Amino acid sequence: MTLILLVILFLCLGVAYPGVTGIFMDKLASKKLCADEECVYTISLARAEDDYNAPDCRFINIKKGQLIYVYSKLVKEREAGEFWAGSVYGEQYEDQMGIVGYFPSNLVLEQHVYQEANKTIPTT
Repeated sequence: MTLILLVILFLCLGVAYPGVTGIFMDKLASKKLCADEECVYTISLARAEDDYNAPDCRFINIKKGQLIYVYSKLVKEREAGEFWAGSVYGEQYEDQMGIVGYFPSNLVLEQHVYQEANKTIPTT
């Protein structure tokens, strides 16, 4: 009997809220700095100075000592934190390579700058 009531409840919720498929997330910034118009070229290589656990799907997890390719740098607005976008690098992190996401810029040190981030691009 309890199982039948649960099934009916789930069916009712599905009918009542069919369009709810996700949540809206605020933009982190309205502009970003890139090396090119498409933000595909690497700006720099950075090394993580501390661990960081991503709070949601826009961010990447990083571990202390991990190398990260930086592709863009968000332009800081108001009291917001400063975030960069990049992907982890290294054979020991093979399962995470190619995943691009944001991380706090104050947790990394740039090891090598490949190109200047002198193109201001609106974020989407």
